[in-house]
Amino acid sequence: MILSQINSFERFTMRHLKSIVILFLIAISYQNANGQIFNEQVYKFSQALGSISSFYVDTVNQDQLVEHAIVEMLKKLDPHSVYISKDEVRAMNEPLQGNFEGIGVQFNLLEDTIFIISPISGGPSERVGIIAGDRIVKINSQDVAGVGITNTQVRERLMGEKGTEVTVTIKRRNEPSLIDFTITRDKIPIFSLDASYMVDDETGYIRLNRFSSTTVREFEEAIGKLKEQNMKNLILDLRYNGGGYLQESITLSDHFLDQNKLIVYTEGLNISKMDYTSSRAGAFVDGRLVVMLNEGSASASEIVAGAVQDWDRGVIIGRRSFGKGLVQRPVNLPDGSMIRLTVARYYTPTGRLIQKPYDQGTAEYGMDAMRRYINGEYFHRDSIPLPDSLRFNTKVNNRPVYGGGGIMPDVFVPLDTTAITPYYNRLVRQQVLNRFILSYVDRNREQLNRDYPDFSTYKNNFTAGESILSLLSEYGAEHGVEPNEKDMELSSGLLSNQIKALIARDLFDMSEYYEIANFHDNEFLKAMEVISDRRAYNSIIRNQSRSADLY
Repeated sequence: MILSQINSFERFTMRHLKSIVILFLIAISYQNANGQIFNEQVYKFSQALGSISSFYVDTVNQDQLVEHAIVEMLKKLDPHSVYISKDEVRAMNEPLQGNFEGIGVQFNLLEDTIFIISPISGGPSERVGIIAGDRIVKINSQDVAGVGITNTQVRERLMGEKGTEVTVTIKRRNEPSLIDFTITRDKIPIFSLDASYMVDDETGYIRLNRFSSTTVREFEEAIGKLKEQNMKNLILDLRYNGGGYLQESITLSDHFLDQNKLIVYTEGLNISKMDYTSSRAGAFVDGRLVVMLNEGSASASEIVAGAVQDWDRGVIIGRRSFGKGLVQRPVNLPDGSMIRLTVARYYTPTGRLIQKPYDQGTAEYGMDAMRRYINGEYFHRDSIPLPDSLRFNTKVNNRPVYGGGGIMPDVFVPLDTTAITPYYNRLVRQQVLNRFILSYVDRNREQLNRDYPDFSTYKNNFTAGESILSLLSEYGAEHGVEPNEKDMELSSGLLSNQIKALIARDLFDMSEYYEIANFHDNEFLKAMEVISDRRAYNSIIRNQSRSADLY
């Protein structure tokens, strides 16, 4: 009997050697403080897996079993150590690497049809002549209109390796017959910079949505163009920027600081302390600087904001950031999957740990945003606990700043929900507002282009008044959102601004969208108020009065 069990285990070992090799490599990659390899744990796990394979009552999927074990093991460590399957690795890397391979279009599904919002500038679709408003009805001769296709299915059919071809059949407004385009797929850039424009004669605005491999280059190009337009002051919008590459955030911070200034340092049990300092004269070391943050700003965004705040280089405006201060190292596994393992924590120049607590477990950690909302933190600065034990002082002006999770802004701006009615939420969440804009622009594109040949003319003259709001209400009713006069009255200002901004996005670009949308944004308006008032700005930087009292 014993010999039979041994033979069964040996057969299992040969059949599932890959799973054991994966676990063995994980074990030998990370040693304890005494340098001892966890041989006993590897043997224990492989023995358990062998017993399951040999004696379990039903058939089991060994690969899934190993993956599940790894996932559950990592959950016991911290919220940001994760296992990523081989199918997820590529999708995860694309936004950070700054490109993907495909045909280069922005699309939406409108009335069960693939509607082209715009071809990406310089991309393969633009080169063959696809234009905004085109509808893709066939891909490689297969119908894709009216068949219930999903966004995922569209991406699967249009994306592919550089150099491969795909034929799309287009229905174009005012064209009597369908048009075939054969497109050679290419590398398509993913931009981390959403917007860059001059707000007034001296103030520039830049919005970043992530920290990818191209972020600093995009920033440098944008700030160079703004300087050519006489920019003296800068608003850097990092709201909802969830982070990305550590090195990109360090290089970006370098642009705001003089030489030899500590930007951030990292340290872990098995990782020696490493200081990252500014190395050169940056692109914007003088002039007033405002950095905008909110509860969606994390990781790399917090590194930039922490360095700016700790060196009294600028004013942080908004709400407390997310609070992610853990450094992950990728561990590539033999089958193409990956572990992202937390190896260190990062600290701001004053020594603040930005990582919020996670000792109550992953589930509780995931509820933090909801708990902040319920506790009133998004609406009242006084709802945020700031014990003296977490107090630090800035490096130049000795201002009080706080650790304990996230970056606390110098100027707190409460979340404004006065215009967010149930009716507005239904229009947005059910995609009615977005589909209405696509339909409206599609029907009126030629007239809009004639009336507003450039953005300046559009910005100064177009108004989304009662007539277009009525059209929106009618469209909403046709698509399952019943009108509500009271809610419409409360939301009309926000909806009018959103309509104007969304049409600008479709006619022009994302910078033009934000140029309009920002002027119905209390956080942006507060940033403008502070940066435009030298005296108020300096009083915050120099700690001459409490910003919470001023604002």
